[in-house]
Amino acid sequence: MAQIKRVKGTQDFLDLSLFNFILQAFKEQADRYHFTQISTPLIEPLELFTRSLGQQTDVVTKEMFVIEPRDGKADERICLRPEATAATVRAYLENIPATPWKVFSHGPMFRYERPQKGRYRQFHQINMEVIGSHSISQDVQLIKMLDRFFHEQLKLEDYALMINFLGTPQDRAVYRDALVAFMEGGEAQGVCDTCKVRVEKNIMRIFDCKKEQCQTIYTKAPRIVDHLSTESQKEWERLQNELTMLSVTFTYNPSLVRGLDYYNKTVFEFVSTSLGAQNAFCGGGRYDQLVGELGSRDDQPSIGAAIGIERLMLLLEPHKDTLPLDQPAALHAIIPLADELNPLALLVADTLQAADLTTDVLFGDSIKTSMKKANKMGATFALIIGDQERDNKSVVVKNMITGAQQEVKQVDLVDYLKK
Repeated sequence: MAQIKRVKGTQDFLDLSLFNFILQAFKEQADRYHFTQISTPLIEPLELFTRSLGQQTDVVTKEMFVIEPRDGKADERICLRPEATAATVRAYLENIPATPWKVFSHGPMFRYERPQKGRYRQFHQINMEVIGSHSISQDVQLIKMLDRFFHEQLKLEDYALMINFLGTPQDRAVYRDALVAFMEGGEAQGVCDTCKVRVEKNIMRIFDCKKEQCQTIYTKAPRIVDHLSTESQKEWERLQNELTMLSVTFTYNPSLVRGLDYYNKTVFEFVSTSLGAQNAFCGGGRYDQLVGELGSRDDQPSIGAAIGIERLMLLLEPHKDTLPLDQPAALHAIIPLADELNPLALLVADTLQAADLTTDVLFGDSIKTSMKKANKMGATFALIIGDQERDNKSVVVKNMITGAQQEVKQVDLVDYLKK
């Protein structure tokens, strides 16, 4: 019978030490900045994402895992969540907490993509949102929070922050005319077929194209920051000035638009050349109209970001030995030398576990095999129980590191091991 293997684009985590370290470090950072942890379902109404992300985005057109209802009712179609911002806004609308609502969550997301380094069909994100804050200074604080997390908590060095400013819908309407004129001119000849479609459907998404010939052409395209209103220009300058004031190093990237339709004004990405083609490990931006688009009478200007945990792990893996990862507790492996000694081994194990000592019992093998297993498991101590130890109400404690061993009375065992 053929072996059943995991689904393409997924992975098994057999060592969660680095994964959990990232989560715990972020929880501590989020607490410093007064964020509250929430959790939303893995499944959501399909319409939540078709309305929020945009009908022409790659996520909606090509990457959704849709679950069709058995009775064929279209209004009950659900999907595995591809991102967390829309789900967080949906949770806000159903509960209407006080604003600004500063929350974070983490968990798996699902997109049907071609698997490659740093890209999976089930991947994990840390997501943070500030709903109900219009100030560009809020954007600055969120970016500073992330920069400090990566640099100070995770000790990352090889990364850069890219920023752009997309303006308001009115700014983008003016910019769109300039971009259309450019794309219809001679300098834009030779773009790919996908970009030609995007010109008609959602022209700003041409900047998401990964083809080198297209990106070369777009270096000559008009920039949206040159088509901002007076008020938007002030906000763009304020964003840059306040980031500089807080010693956040950044690079202006005029082609950074992020791939989802709900973004406006500030957009940003943290990128690293160590990740290859999929070089962004954190990204986000402002979405001032999304709450209204999802059904609220009163819109709530907001900003959010997401961290790709798998990509962050790729960056941290080379120097994880320098990080303060949680070390496993000392393991005490109890080895009964015969089946009739198993009840005593269980009692001894129960006593140690009640005293918060990590303990396992190796049943049914010879002393030689059990000792090999204890060594492979990384046990600090082997606790051997034979007929003599049963009669003496004792245990032979062997230090697996030094090889020294000593017979210890069972009543003294907890105190001995805790020393």
